[in-house]
Amino acid sequence: MLMKYDSTCHLAQEVAENIHERNRQKRTGGNPSKPNVTIRASLQRLQEQISQLKDSLLRSLSTRQITQLEADRRQNLVDDLLTRERQLQTSFKKDGTEPDMMRSTLMSRDPSTGPTNPWLMEEPEETKGLDFGEIKHQQQRIIQEQDAGLDALVTVIARQKQMGQDIGNELEEQNEIIDDLTHLVDKTDCRIQNETRRVKLVDKKSASCGMLVVIVLLLIAIVVVAVWPRS
Repeated sequence: MLMKYDSTCHLAQEVAENIHERNRQKRTGGNPSKPNVTIRASLQRLQEQISQLKDSLLRSLSTRQITQLEADRRQNLVDDLLTRERQLQTSFKKDGTEPDMMRSTLMSRDPSTGPTNPWLMEEPEETKGLDFGEIKHQQQRIIQEQDAGLDALVTVIARQKQMGQDIGNELEEQNEIIDDLTHLVDKTDCRIQNETRRVKLVDKKSASCGMLVVIVLLLIAIVVVAVWPRS
């Protein structure tokens, strides 16, 4: 993304120079048709690159590769590019010369020192003095560390999930045991009730038999008493 931003800034500067050259040719009576075609294509490419920068910024923020503070700072830079692109569009459509103020803004960099990188303004100590390749390598290392942390978190979550499944299986087994015990208790209660009814029947029969024995004995006694005097 850093290299993309630099490339977009270079393109904006190139468009400004082409507009200035076209205006110069118009003042000197030249034909601006060919420069206009080149400028129009460059402006189209500038719009596409700015759109790509916006998409890349959104992806970096959504995947947490950068902090919200860094995202806000980069968004301001993208907004500056959008403002510059609109200024270039306005300047391209004008028939007059390019405003000196905009040209001084777009072309105020010292060619010998190369373009500055506003993405690295107020950068932390960890990235100071590093070129794009080193910063990219550092970001890749950070992403790898984050991936390792995510892998460890996934492992912990998987272990906890397995523990939850084991606990769930054990609870199901315990519920089955409880259901079996409940069924056995119900069957035992039914058996006890049946046996109780049988005991009551036996008690009634025993009582009836006892009464019959007493009656029989009484009859025998009466018969013996009745017969005894005759003897």
